[in-house]
Amino acid sequence: MADTTHVDDDSAAPQPRAVELVAELHAILDKLQTVDLSPCTDAELTDVAADTERAIARLTVAGDRQIDQVEARDLPRKTGCRTLMQFMTHRLRVSNPMRRRKQMDATATRTSLGGEILEPEHPCLAEAFARGAVGTAHVQAALDVLDRIPNAVDHDVKVAAERQMAEIAEAHTPADITQLGARLLAHLDPDGTLSDDTDQKRRRGVWIGRQRADGTAKISGTLTPALAARLTMMFAVWGKPGLNNPDDPNSPSGPAGTADSDALALAADRDQRTPAQTNHDALDAALTAGFADGTLGTSHRGLPVQLIIKADLNDLIREAGLATTATGTLLPIPDLIAMAGDMQP
Repeated sequence: MADTTHVDDDSAAPQPRAVELVAELHAILDKLQTVDLSPCTDAELTDVAADTERAIARLTVAGDRQIDQVEARDLPRKTGCRTLMQFMTHRLRVSNPMRRRKQMDATATRTSLGGEILEPEHPCLAEAFARGAVGTAHVQAALDVLDRIPNAVDHDVKVAAERQMAEIAEAHTPADITQLGARLLAHLDPDGTLSDDTDQKRRRGVWIGRQRADGTAKISGTLTPALAARLTMMFAVWGKPGLNNPDDPNSPSGPAGTADSDALALAADRDQRTPAQTNHDALDAALTAGFADGTLGTSHRGLPVQLIIKADLNDLIREAGLATTATGTLLPIPDLIAMAGDMQP
């Protein structure tokens, strides 16, 4: 007689415990989102709400640990992403991957490329985060303070400051953390003499935010004194009133020294731009000139340093819609047409 015993495929290949736990977590969340809260007393409801916020923080810590393993296994490359940041943005849908990575470096137990376990940079803050005693906003506020401690401060003092900031973070709001942290920094460096170029280089950075629906993007960052001086000088030379004004067809273009003084004076009288808008237009004009004459380079990845833009012919005919640059930036078609009109064949 033939053996008719059936082997259940599911039982033959049990799922990893991590997969089961996440499934159980979602099942609990389904119930938590719909559970009747009316039987709770005021005190009980307050505790439930507070514990839910703690759980959110603890889930973030668990997620940081998982992202560390994603990087250790080189999953971004295996899934077609160029970087971990891209993987976090598109696959994990992390809203601010750069800030999340900074948080991980400070509070997560990491794995080095060689498989070595790396302890958190700020262990007291990490422990409070793991307990859910602080949330991501508290962590970020504390990190912003700790990042400003001068490199010249003694190690033991830095350790004590980190412990104190963790205690402050557990008891105060993010805004209070910033204010109390400023007092701590003033105590550590009352004369402002401990900061050096090492601190300046460590804090330097410029970010361009995600494009809005209209194509504009916000820029932010921290400049070294040298770059701040150069940028200020560039604004002074390229951003004089009346100069490089895209709203005025008769506005002189280029640096101030090359403009006709009479034409510049007349254009300045017509100039209605704010100082911030003038700075924007000065930077745009200087970069445009730098790319045009090759000062900013002649090739990138084997291609000329020029804007390579892809657009739909129908959008060009309609003078509407968006074009895409080689770097993925969205450019409104009217802006593309205006830029093309200034190009030399």
